[in-house]
Amino acid sequence: MAMAGLYRRVLPSPPAIDFASSEGKQIFLEAVQNGTMEGFYKLISYFQTQSEPAYCGLASLSMVLNALAIDPGRKWKGPWRWFDESMLDCCEPLEKVKADGISFGKVVCLGRCAGAKVEAFRTRQSTIDDFRKHVIRCSTSDNCHVISSYHRGVFKQTGTGHFSPIGGYHAGRDMALILDVARFKYPPHWVPLSLLWEAMDAIDVTTGHHRGFILLSRPHTEPGLLYTLSCKQESWTGFAKYLIDEVPVLLKSEDVKDIDKVLQVVFMSLPSHFGDFIKWIAEVRRQEDGGENISQEEKGRLAMKEEVLQQVRDTGLFKHVVALLSSATSSCRNVPTKGNGDDDLSDIAAKLCCQGAEILVGKSFKGGCCMETCVRCLKEHDGKPITVVSGTVVNGGSQQGLEVLVPSSEKEQNSCKCGPSSQIYPASKDVLTALLLALPPETWSGIKDEELLKQVFTLVSIESLPVLLQEEVLHLRHQLRLLKICLRNKEEDLAAPLL
Repeated sequence: MAMAGLYRRVLPSPPAIDFASSEGKQIFLEAVQNGTMEGFYKLISYFQTQSEPAYCGLASLSMVLNALAIDPGRKWKGPWRWFDESMLDCCEPLEKVKADGISFGKVVCLGRCAGAKVEAFRTRQSTIDDFRKHVIRCSTSDNCHVISSYHRGVFKQTGTGHFSPIGGYHAGRDMALILDVARFKYPPHWVPLSLLWEAMDAIDVTTGHHRGFILLSRPHTEPGLLYTLSCKQESWTGFAKYLIDEVPVLLKSEDVKDIDKVLQVVFMSLPSHFGDFIKWIAEVRRQEDGGENISQEEKGRLAMKEEVLQQVRDTGLFKHVVALLSSATSSCRNVPTKGNGDDDLSDIAAKLCCQGAEILVGKSFKGGCCMETCVRCLKEHDGKPITVVSGTVVNGGSQQGLEVLVPSSEKEQNSCKCGPSSQIYPASKDVLTALLLALPPETWSGIKDEELLKQVFTLVSIESLPVLLQEEVLHLRHQLRLLKICLRNKEEDLAAPLL
C-alpha cells in the first residue's frame, strides 16, 4: 500500500552519532561528568520541533529565547507570555519565511528585536579555535546558547542550509551535540566539531556569504515599559536612516538660533507614519481573560507605565515639544498630531485595537479590523479608575474580543465612557519627546551656536532624569544602535534556502 509523504530520515552515521544510541548516551554521560552539558538542561526543557519546513531559524530562536527566560512582553495564547515561531515576525513577514526561509542576518535581527543580547560570527569573521571556545563557554553554563547555521550536505544529510542550537560538547572527542529542530527528519546527534565548522564554512550559493554561528544571552538592560522601536514595517530603514544619518547633517547645515528652531529642523523632515516606527507597548488581554478584574501583575505594570509617562511630561524638553506642536505658525506639518498635540482617545481606540490584535495573534490586520470600540473605566478596590479600550477584532470569519489597559498621567481623572475622553495617555507629544531623548548625544554636536548647543545638551541629558525614565531612554537608545547595525548589514541580508 502506497503512503503519501515521508516519515523521517535515517541519520547518516558516521559522521553523526544518534544521541539516543548506546554510543550517543555514553558520550553524553562523559560530557556531563566533565561539566560541558550545563546548557543542555535548559535547552532540552524548551526543545521544540519546527512547525514549518522552512522555520528552522524561528524554531531555534524561540527555543533559545525561552531557555534564557526572556519575557516576550506580549501574550502567546490565553494569559501566557511565551515565545513561539508565530511571534517572531518583527524583521521578516512569516509568509515570506514560510515560502523562502530566512537569512543568517535576519535571524540575528530577530534575536535582537526579541530582547536578547546577540553576537553573530560568520566563519570568515572567526576561527575554529574561537568557535570551540564559545561552544565550551556556553556548554559550561546555562546563561548563553549557540545557534549554528550550517550546510547539511557536509554530514551526508539531505537538504541544504539549516539552523539548530548546540546542546553540549564532549572535550575528549571534540564533538558537539546538535539539537536538530527538524525532529520529524533527524534526531539530536553528535558531530565532530571540526566537521561542524566545515559545514558552517560552506558558502550559501543564494547570498554568496559564508554561514556561521550566533551567541545569545540575556540582555544587561530590561525591556522598555512605554515605548519600543518596530522594524515590522518595510519603511523602518527610512526612519532609522533619517534619525541616525540625516538629522545630524540637517542640524549642521541649518543656521539654528533657538530650541524651537532645532525642533523644527528635526520635525520638518520627519518621515510620515512615524508612529509605525516607535510603538507604544500596550497592555493587552483577551476580554475573557480579565472580565471586570485587573490582576496585581497588570496593575503593577500599569502603575509603572503611568509613572514613566508622567516623568516624560515633567521634562523641560516635553514643554518645548508641546509649545512647538501647539503653535499655529509651526511649520512642522509632517508630525501627525491634532491641534495642540493631543490625540483623541476615541480616534486612537481603533488603532490600539489593531495593535492589540497583532500582539495577541502575531499578524498584521489591515482595514476595518476592529468594531464596537469602546472606552470605559474599571473601578478597582482602592477607588482608582483604570481606563480600558475594548473592541472586537474581525479576522476572516472569526472574531475576538480584546482589551487594552491605558495608563493615565492625570492626578484627577474624569469619568470614563464610550466615545471621546479627556484623559491623558501616551500621545504624539510623549512619543516625540522620548524619541528626542533617545537620540545619541553626538546627534546634536553639529549645532554651531555654542550657547544653544549647551541648552540642547541640558534638555536632552538623561543624567538628571528619574531612574525609570533613564532606563526607558537607554532602552530606546540601545534599539537605535542595533538598528544602525542592521541598517549597515541590510544589503547582505538576502533570504537563504533552508533545510
